[in-house]
Order: sequence, then C-alpha cells, then structure tokens
Amino acid sequence: MAEAYIVDALRTPTGKRKGSLAHIHGADLGAHAIKTLVSRNAIPAEDYDDVVFGCLDAIGPLAGNIARSCWLAAGLPLHVPGVTIDRQCGSSQQAVHFAAQAVMSGTQDVVIAGGVQTMTQIPISSAMIAAQPLGFKDPFSGSKGWVERFGNQPVSQFHGAQLIADKWQISREQMEKFSLESHQRARRAQQEGRFDREIIESWGLKMDETVRDTTLEQMAKLEPLAPGGTITAGVSSQTGDASSAMLIVSEKALKRYNLKPRARIHHMSVYGDDPIFMLTAPIPATQYAMKRSGMKLADIDLVEINEAFAPVVLAWLKDTGYSHAQTNVNGGGIALSHPLGATGTKLMTTLLHELERTNKRYGLQTMCEGGGLANVTIIERL
Repeated sequence: MAEAYIVDALRTPTGKRKGSLAHIHGADLGAHAIKTLVSRNAIPAEDYDDVVFGCLDAIGPLAGNIARSCWLAAGLPLHVPGVTIDRQCGSSQQAVHFAAQAVMSGTQDVVIAGGVQTMTQIPISSAMIAAQPLGFKDPFSGSKGWVERFGNQPVSQFHGAQLIADKWQISREQMEKFSLESHQRARRAQQEGRFDREIIESWGLKMDETVRDTTLEQMAKLEPLAPGGTITAGVSSQTGDASSAMLIVSEKALKRYNLKPRARIHHMSVYGDDPIFMLTAPIPATQYAMKRSGMKLADIDLVEINEAFAPVVLAWLKDTGYSHAQTNVNGGGIALSHPLGATGTKLMTTLLHELERTNKRYGLQTMCEGGGLANVTIIERL
C-alpha cells in the first residue's frame, strides 16, 4: 500500500481566554499557520491539492468553510480547495486521517491537514444552542429515535466526565494531583525549550500562555461544576485560541520536490462508545487500534491523549496499564488548553517533535470526542 508522510508540522501558541489572540479573526489565525507552512517548504503553492481543516462551532467568523477562508486569507492561489471537518474534539486529527487517506489512495499528493478555533470569540457549544431562537433546544431532544434510545439524559462532556470519575472510582484528590503534574510538565517543557521548534510566533505571542503555577491547595478551593460532584475547573481542559497545521505528502511528492519526511502515518482508526459517557471511547479505540495494527502498547514509545478532563486520561491509564511517565510528557490540555478544532494537529505536532527530541520511534495519539468517539493515530518517526 502507498504511504503517507509527514514533512512538516507547526502550531501557533495557544492564547488563553480573552488573552493575546482573542482579537484575531479565525480565518487570519488559521491563515498564519498555513502561510508559514507553505513558505518554509519547497512545494509551489499552486501544487497543493487540498486543505483539510478541523473546526467546531462553525458560526460567525468560523462559518462558511473556514478551511477555504484560511487558505484565501493567507493570499494563496484561488484554485486550491479546502474542506472543513467536524468530528468534534478530534476534528483536526480526523483531518490528518482524511489527508493521509487521500494521499494513500493516489488521488492527491500534497495536502495540508490542520485546524483552528477561536474560543474567546465563539464560546464552546455555541453551535449547539445557535438554533434556540428557531425552536430547537439542543441537537438531540427533538429526535424521537434519540429519546427512545437514550432518554433525556444530559448530553454533556461535564456530565460524562463525572460519570467516568464515579465508575472508575477516581477521587478528586487523584484528579487534582494529575492536573498539577500536567502544569508542572508543561512549565518544565517551556523552560527547557521543548516547544520552541514547533511554535510559530503569532501577533507577538511566542509561547502558550495557559500554563499556571498552581498548587493542590488552590485547586482544593474550587467549587464543583455540579452540586455534589468532583469535577472542577481545575481538572478540566482550558479554553483557548489557536491554529495548527501539518504537511502530508505522497512518496511521489517526496521525490518530485526533494523533501525529507519526518514521519509516516503507521495506523489510523476511529471507534465509538457510549455517547452519554461520551469521553470513554479512547479505551476501546486503543484496543481496536492495537488489534488492527498488529502492535502492542509496549511497542509505543510515547502517547498523547487529550486531557479534556483528568478522569479521561486516568481511566485510560487504569484500563490500558500504560505508563503515565510516557503519556503527555510535556503536559496536556489541562495546562496547555484544548482549542477544539486545532487540538488534533496541535497534539500531533507536539508528539512528532518529542519523538524527534528523544530519538524515539512510535507515537500514539487518541482523544475523546463528542458523540462517544475517539480517533487513534500511530506515527512512526523516520
């Protein structure tokens, strides 16, 4: 089978809510990543086959096929198309899958996969409630089939996170210790310059501005998101503004443009689980990926699993038995934010650079997604 190669990967810093990137239009934020990617690689802009970008809550400045808008806002050729993907939190990870599948099929040779999200301007779940003035409370409760199958249970990531904490018997103290370590790992990574190669300066911002020098004592004072619950803001991913992008090419393109591949896509899959628990799918998805790829978790050198909430990762670690020391080694969404549509390629960019920094071979990425889904991608550093 034909291969799909990663030639380049970059990301903007993540701006905190109402922070340094809060005023940037989504098309311009995505354009910055795209334009930088194109400018530093020896492929003429007119030779790109497609731009596949992830984005959620695609209303207002994120509406109208933001992938296409980003490319055009970058001042690049009119004939290059773009398409926007919504697989919820895994949108730009799915963008990588679609880009790689196009290359592996032989129908395309040069594709940008990435994502963008401006969560300050368009808050999380804006699209879920956008039709309330038209009489739709949410996307689910008006569906006869949905209600017959799932009743009127809350379809909420916060509810799902609490269900996971309860089922896997993960205490608030365990979650807060995990969250504190996420911040500590991220701060150490910043201080050691681990992110320097992957981040492009954006409107004067040179580094993620979401990492906090917090303590367990400070987190213990936070009120639960629901009465009697154990999920707080301290054990949840932060909202943020960011974009990220990767260059995916065929072997034919490698030769034509004399490019050096940094990694190849070794495995891609997606799997579903309970949409009410919502955030558990990385567990069966990882098992499915191991079966499909013929690999064992012991073969994986590093894992990135999105820290949507601390119990998501803690439950995954419990069930898989994988090493926490090899998981999210530079911190995760709790410290570095989860800019929704940008997160998939943001995490994969970090994973690639960390494999290179540590001279490791295989990296696995997975994340929970709305609807009870999870993508799994395994990349092999070359």
